Amino acid sequence: MAEKYFEDYDVGAVHTTTGRTITESDIVVHAGHTGDFFPHHMDAEFARTARFGQRVAHGTMIFAIGIGLTAMQINPVAFTYGYDRLRFIKPVYIGDTLRTRVAVKEKRDDPKRAEVGCVVEACEVLNQRDEVALYCEHILLVTRRSSVLEPLVQ
Repeated sequence: MAEKYFEDYDVGAVHTTTGRTITESDIVVHAGHTGDFFPHHMDAEFARTARFGQRVAHGTMIFAIGIGLTAMQINPVAFTYGYDRLRFIKPVYIGDTLRTRVAVKEKRDDPKRAEVGCVVEACEVLNQRDEVALYCEHILLVTRRSSVLEPLVQ
């Protein structure tokens, strides 16, 4: 487990995850977990007559998978505070391969907790054509290195 403190994040730093192909099983399992059995996801015949001409993956599933792809390593000094600006930009279909590009967008003080800083990561879930299918901002609260060292300074 590599510790990455607030001071270690660089605005503008970018990394991209490995890929994951969406399967029919993914859609079926997600429908079972959420209770979302809308025909846009589950009924191939209905979907042929709908806007996209085929079944589309649940937006909530794409969010879960896209963010899950970013969990490459555990950072024990950071935790998720939430997500903002979640948008489903392009549909995702069975057979699409997704990966997530993460860019450090912003660093700022946390107004409630001096021992942490707030890091905002712009997350773009990309399909195999590098088209953005989903965008969101991941908000992290990250321990400041200085707050860990303060007890030693006394």
